[in-house]
This record gives sequence, structure tokens and C-alpha cells, in this order.
Amino acid sequence: MAQVRPYRGVDAADRLAQRKRRLLEAGLDLLGARAQDPAELTVRAICAEAGLGVRYFYESFTDKDDFVGQVYDWVIADIATTTQAAVAAAPPREGSRAAMANIVRTIAADRRVGRLVFSSHLSNSVVLRKRAESFSLMVGLTFAHAGALGAEPNDATRALAHFVVGGVTQTLTAWLSGQLAFDDNQLVDRLTAMLDALAD
Repeated sequence: MAQVRPYRGVDAADRLAQRKRRLLEAGLDLLGARAQDPAELTVRAICAEAGLGVRYFYESFTDKDDFVGQVYDWVIADIATTTQAAVAAAPPREGSRAAMANIVRTIAADRRVGRLVFSSHLSNSVVLRKRAESFSLMVGLTFAHAGALGAEPNDATRALAHFVVGGVTQTLTAWLSGQLAFDDNQLVDRLTAMLDALAD
């Protein structure tokens, strides 16, 4: 097998990773920064946004649906990882605030993320499927957190986890659309207060 030499000091694997990152960033911009349904995206538009030739798209993605799914997974994995870390670093009774603060600050810092995960304007079937998957992930994390606080691992606790995640999701959607006038800290306070009331 012929060895691929580095180009400008960057080896082939790193160049591939850099191109994929540029494409993912372009996807987040196209899906989250503009009032455009992902069904209207084209591979050419994605590559133009990334500043790459079309041939590079197929190094990392099989088609447009695979691309949209990977953009979503990339974003939600970051939210889940940083939220879990924030909760783990907080005292047990401060876990709800730590989780809400991390989520709110993440989407406030990059509104593209909030629109991709929560905006009702994106109706692409891949996005809708991925949202359902991420909802299940967040329910599982909430259920585990409730168990760590001493809740019984039963259907009542699981129902509460669904209720919490659904309520938080709808509140964040309303905030992003301008229906709620809270600033970041006020939103964290309100979400935490509601979660604490449920816990009590």
C-alpha cells in the first residue's frame, strides 16, 4: 500500500477530519442559522458553504440524509457530554441548575444549535427522527439523575422524566422563538425552580 505523504505538514487523516469539520459547520449554519428547511439543501449548496469541492462531501457522507443526521448527532453529542459533565461536577441537589445552565448557555452562545434542536420550522424527516432519538436520550439521563437523588426506578419516575424533558423542550422552543422575554439567567432560574418544584 502506497504511503500518503503529508501535505503542508498535515497528514491525510487530519486533512479528512478538517474537511469533515468544515462540512459539519456548514451544515449547522445552513440548518440552524437560516429559515430554510433541510429538504431544500443540496450537496452543492453544502459544499459551497464549506468552501470545498463536491467530491469531498462523499469522503464522509453517503448522501444528504446521512449528512443531516451526522450534523444533528454532532451537535447533540456535545450538548449531552457537556451537560453530563456539568451535572457530575455539581453537588447532588444542584444538578438541575447545572444541567439547565449548561443547556441554556450553549444555545444562547450559538443560536444555530438551539434552532437545529428545538425550532419548529425545521420539518425534515431526518431532523424529526433525530429529535425523537435525542428526546429519548434526555429522558434516560433525567431518569438516571432522578435515581441518583433517591427516586424509585419505576414507571412513575419514568413518566416524570418524560414530563420534565417535554416541558423543558417546549419552554426552550418558546424562548428561542421570542415568546418568552427572559434573559439567560432568568430562564435558568425559572427552569430550575420548576424542576425543583417537581422534585419536591
